[in-house]
Amino acid sequence: MPEYKSKQELVDAISNSARLFINEFSDVQEADKDKLLDGVDKTPAQMIAYQLGWLHLILDWEEQEQRGITVITPHVEYKWNNLGGLYESFYKQYEVYSLHELCSMFEKAEQKMIELTENYTDTELFQSGGRNWASSTPANWAIWKWLHTNTVAPFKSFRSKIRKWKRGIQS
Repeated sequence: MPEYKSKQELVDAISNSARLFINEFSDVQEADKDKLLDGVDKTPAQMIAYQLGWLHLILDWEEQEQRGITVITPHVEYKWNNLGGLYESFYKQYEVYSLHELCSMFEKAEQKMIELTENYTDTELFQSGGRNWASSTPANWAIWKWLHTNTVAPFKSFRSKIRKWKRGIQS
């Protein structure tokens, strides 16, 4: 996992990787958004739903903590040993939307994530204990690690997945 030297470096990484990821969907046909191909474990719609699910979870964790609510990670209905069930809930939640709508929702959620990141102090962002939700697992990560792990890292890995999917749909 990379170390970020500043808040701006993290914001830039989120923004750049998000743009590269979502731009990959500009040439995916609406009729193909739910096609599962051999060698790729998610459809294009599921790839975006996964990202939306995690972005909204982090935003919700922050909102709950700001309201004084004890945050249960990853979700009240799902434990860390049932992430597959959580992902299925993401797919179900977003399955009714068009690809265009999903992309628009992604861009809005990414913008909210950028705003959230910019609003943290350096101490909150880079030192353990910046938020209770970030300290909720034995790893006791600083917020920046949660943000990286749920934005930059999957945006990059899922960009590879959608590119592989697009190669498969063309053959």
